[in-house]
Amino acid sequence: MVYSTVTGKEREVRTLSGGESFMAALSLALGMADQIQESSAAIHLDVMFIDEGFGSLDDHSREQAVKVLQQMAGSSRLIGIISHVTELKQEIEDQLIVAKGEEGSYVRWQIS
Repeated sequence: MVYSTVTGKEREVRTLSGGESFMAALSLALGMADQIQESSAAIHLDVMFIDEGFGSLDDHSREQAVKVLQQMAGSSRLIGIISHVTELKQEIEDQLIVAKGEEGSYVRWQIS
């Protein structure tokens, strides 16, 4: 069950849209990372990778998610986002781009 701040009621997880499911999963992952760090001083989660999911978000939700991740990255964490969403790629400053070439895949850094 999840609590909807829009309706003020609980609803079943299976009723969530793709974007809502992604935001709930991202929130859970971020919350768990913080809880793990707080409960054990020996564990430091300085790197987090997020694989896709941004394509299911509307513009406003995507902007919110990116803003939170940028704030986290600003606090000495490395946040890696794996995505093909053009709008998202335009919002990320430093990128490791993987592309296909005639002789196979290659990578290049794009640093702002």
